[in-house]
Amino acid sequence: MTAGNILTQRASLSDLDIQRLVRSENADDRAVATHKICRVMERGGLSEGDRRAAQEIIRMLAQDAAELVRRALAVTLRTSELLPHDVALKLAQDVITVSVPVLTHSPLFTDEDLADIIRSGGPVRQIAIAKRETLSEVVTLSLADNGVEEAVVIACANDNARFSEGGMNRVMDRFGTSEVLHSVLVNRKTLPVSISERLVNVVSAALREQLISQHAISPETAVEIVNATQERATVDMADQAGASFDPQGLAHHLMISGRLTPSLMLRALARGHISFFEHALAELSGVPHERTWLMVHDAGALGLRAIYDRAGLPARMFQTFRMAVETFHMLQAEAGHLDPVRMQERLIERFLTQVPFAPREDLIYLYERLDRDSKGRRWQRAAETAGDGLTRTAA
Repeated sequence: MTAGNILTQRASLSDLDIQRLVRSENADDRAVATHKICRVMERGGLSEGDRRAAQEIIRMLAQDAAELVRRALAVTLRTSELLPHDVALKLAQDVITVSVPVLTHSPLFTDEDLADIIRSGGPVRQIAIAKRETLSEVVTLSLADNGVEEAVVIACANDNARFSEGGMNRVMDRFGTSEVLHSVLVNRKTLPVSISERLVNVVSAALREQLISQHAISPETAVEIVNATQERATVDMADQAGASFDPQGLAHHLMISGRLTPSLMLRALARGHISFFEHALAELSGVPHERTWLMVHDAGALGLRAIYDRAGLPARMFQTFRMAVETFHMLQAEAGHLDPVRMQERLIERFLTQVPFAPREDLIYLYERLDRDSKGRRWQRAAETAGDGLTRTAA
């Protein structure tokens, strides 16, 4: 079937429409005809032959000298699967009024297409791509590396734009002082631990409160980080994220930033974060986590000593770590029925009585933590009791 046949077979197209498209020298007339013809092709159920003929027409329209005609084509077929891939790429490199509709909406671009356009296409095209409904990690990484601030902020404001942790850190490297960026990052549904750590150091007081409430970081954590007591705050952040949030990612981040210290590992272990402790040993020793787990839990003191030494931890602290691991195992066997919070409280109590020769700073920290947790529990019980009393009174 020829391109001429597909035009004349559509009842909703008049002879005047076809004459306007083929013969009119008036760009406005051709643009109106282009819009109508594209709408007809988009609505119709096309056979394979019809589809090829329709794409011939589209290629012809994409060559029109009038910007108005090419814009009519781009706007009308911006979400259409009928637009050929090569034409979509051609329109993406056209003038801004033509390129923006397809860059923002067309489903025909691959991630690699979009990443290339971000690298070479300039700010307006970057912003158009950033406004797409969804973005992959490939595209957001290209934006993080090459995009102007406005494009990056728009992408960060979209929870359907997926960022790798590396991509998000690159955003912070380039635009970490931007208050607008701070706001949109705080309002994302989820943030990597490393980004929360970086943000809590730089955002305003109001955004810090929002970060604490939306990303499960305790007020104590925020205050401690801002006051530069980062080691203690990192363990508190691990608590807030949950013991199984991403212990491997957290351990890796702390190692590459030079903050995976013996003191931090001991404090985390004494708080029951055994999975974080395993991953920390694995990161420092270079031994896979599965083997590290066996050496910590199934190979006795000799296995623990072997992985401990390979991790390069201080020999003078080994007995403290050994007793902390044994305390964890004993309490897990005795009181496995306890909820995680009470288990952690009991573990700290047992650790403080059985490992009195731990470093003084770590013991002080654990005493402070135990006192804070017990006060919080008393307040919670008082609130629950008061609530029960009010309920009975109302009844």
